[in-house]
Amino acid sequence: MTKADSECRGGAGGCTRRGFLKVAGCGVAAIAVGRGEVIEAAEAGKDRPNIVMCIADDQGWHDAGCYGNPDVKTPNIDRLAAEGMRFDRAFTATAMCAPTRQQLYSGVFPVRNGAYPNHSRVHAGTKSVVHHLTALGYRVGLAGKTHFGPRESFPFERVSPKDVGGFITRDKHQPFCLVYTSHSPHLPWSAGDSKAYDPASLKLTPDRIDTPQLRASLCKYYAEITSFDGEVGAVMAAVKSAGVDADTMFICTSEQGPPFLHGKWTCYDGGLRVGFVVRWPRRVKAGSVAKAMVQYVDVTPTLVEAAGGDPTKIDTGRRGAPDGGTGFDGRSFLGVLEGKADTHNEYVYGVHTTRGIINGSECYPIRSIRSETHKYIRNLNHQTPFRNILQRATSADDYWVSWVGKAKTDPAAAKLVGLYINRPAEELYDLAKDPYELNNIAADPARAKIKADLSKRLDAWMAQQGDKGNATEMQAKTRQGRGGKAQAKPKKKQQKKQS
Repeated sequence: MTKADSECRGGAGGCTRRGFLKVAGCGVAAIAVGRGEVIEAAEAGKDRPNIVMCIADDQGWHDAGCYGNPDVKTPNIDRLAAEGMRFDRAFTATAMCAPTRQQLYSGVFPVRNGAYPNHSRVHAGTKSVVHHLTALGYRVGLAGKTHFGPRESFPFERVSPKDVGGFITRDKHQPFCLVYTSHSPHLPWSAGDSKAYDPASLKLTPDRIDTPQLRASLCKYYAEITSFDGEVGAVMAAVKSAGVDADTMFICTSEQGPPFLHGKWTCYDGGLRVGFVVRWPRRVKAGSVAKAMVQYVDVTPTLVEAAGGDPTKIDTGRRGAPDGGTGFDGRSFLGVLEGKADTHNEYVYGVHTTRGIINGSECYPIRSIRSETHKYIRNLNHQTPFRNILQRATSADDYWVSWVGKAKTDPAAAKLVGLYINRPAEELYDLAKDPYELNNIAADPARAKIKADLSKRLDAWMAQQGDKGNATEMQAKTRQGRGGKAQAKPKKKQQKKQS
C-alpha cells in the first residue's frame, strides 16, 4: 500500500494523493463545466448562498502571500483575500488533523464531541454540518480527505475531485455546499516544484532554527502550498464556469500549523492559528480584514445562519453546550462577514492530546486560553518529556536532527529545542510584545493577575467540556479507530505521512 493509499484508507473517498493532485495539475479543464450547464447553475443560490470550503492540510496561517509571507507563492488564495475578507485571528482548538476537522464540521469542541486525540471519531449520535444544511435544503458533498468518523455523523455525499464541476451544476433548483479537502501540504512534501524556491533567500521567523536542512525542507513545504493553491484556483474556476460566483460563499482555510517548533501538536499560535479567507460578492466587502477572534467551532453555526437557519436552535446530538443544552459550542460570525460587527469571541481555547499519536508521550495533555493580548498554556503533566514523531528522526538531512546538532553549540537553538521537550507547568505570553511566544512571563509577579484570570477561565471551559485533564488524556485511545477499537499502528514506512 502506498503512502497516498494509506492516507485515503482513513476515508478519503477512494482517491489517491497522486490522482488528487493530478486533477489540480490538469487545471480548469479537469473540473470545469460545459457552457450548456452555466445557465441552469446560475439560478441556484439567489436567496441563500452556495458554499465552497477548501481546506489545506498542515499549512501555517502565516504561510500565504496575503498573510505577509514574502516567499511562498499563493496567487489564488491572495486573489480570494483581495476579493473578500481575510481573518487575521482565526483559530482551531487542536493542532492535529482529525480533531480539527471534526470540530469544524460539528461546531462542538474536541473533548465534548469525543474526537480529541488524532485518528479519532466523535461520539455516536453527534450531528454535523451535513445534517444541518441538508435539513435546510442543501446538497452537501466532500471531495478529498475525510479523517473523521463514524460515517453516520458525517454523511457527506462523496464527490470525485474529477467531478467537482458536475456536483456544482447538477441541480439548478438546490443550493449546494462543497467541501474540498487537499492532502497538501502534509508530509511527505512531494508535490509541486521545490526548485522554484531558493533556500538561501528564504526569510525565517524567530521560532524556526536556521539550518540548511530546515531551509531545504521549507522549499518542499512551500512547493506543496503552491500546489494546494493551484487546487484552490481550479475550484474557483469551476465555480466561475458554472456562473455562480456572485452567489457563492467561497472559504479557504489552512487547517493548522506545520510540523515545526511551535507548530503542529502544540497550543502555540503557530499550531492553533489558521488562515481563513472568505469571498462572498453579495455580502462581503472586497479587500476587507477582520480582527475579530473566531474559532473553527463558529464556522458551522455561521453557515447555518447564512443558509437561512437559526443556529441557536440546532441540536448537535451532544449535551453539555455552554447553556447546558445540546447546541453548538460556537456562535455565528455572520455579522462580522457582513461588516456589522468587528468583534466576536473574547477568548479562544486550545486542547492538545499527545497520547495516541505516533511516538507520542504516554500522557502529555496541553490546554490553553488566548485573549487578544495574552496566551496562557497549561502543561498538565509537564514532568514528563514531550515526544512526537519529529524526535524519531535519525537521518542527517532531517531538520530535527539538524536542530539538535546546532543546539550543542548555539544557546538560542538549545533553548528552543529544550523547551520543546521539557516545558514548565504554566506558560504566559504577551502577544503584543512577543507574537512568537518565546518569552514565558508566567513567573512575573506583575502579570499574576492576568495569569490568574486566564487560569480561572480555562478551568471553567474545561469543566463545561467535561475535560478532566490527565484522566481524559488516559482515555484517548478509546476514542481512536472505529467501533471502539483502537486504530492499528501504521507500518514504519507510512508513519511520517499518517502523523
